[in-house]
Amino acid sequence: MAIYLKTDRPKCSTRKVFVRMRAPYRGFKDSSTVSTIVRRAVEKSGLITPTKGAHLLRHSLAIGMLRKGASMVEIGELLRHRSPNSTEIYAKVNIEGLRSIVRIWPGKEGAI
Repeated sequence: MAIYLKTDRPKCSTRKVFVRMRAPYRGFKDSSTVSTIVRRAVEKSGLITPTKGAHLLRHSLAIGMLRKGASMVEIGELLRHRSPNSTEIYAKVNIEGLRSIVRIWPGKEGAI
């Protein structure tokens, strides 16, 4: 995403992240356009993903941040979740990450 913003996104006055690649450079007509672009790219790639629309971008960002050590609060703030419960789904997805921080219960050898 940072590379897109630094090098690929056309210079324009709109604050929208995704803009048309041909002049006039402006945001898309509605939010479903981004979902359509992502869905087509996922289908073309042959990837099997839990979601196929724009939510996949948010999900990928959150999982990447979690794997690099970001806190659930940081992820929730970036994704603009109103409730911490909305961010909890990403903890459930990262089972291996959770296993790496779990402690064995005293007296229970090999509990994992």
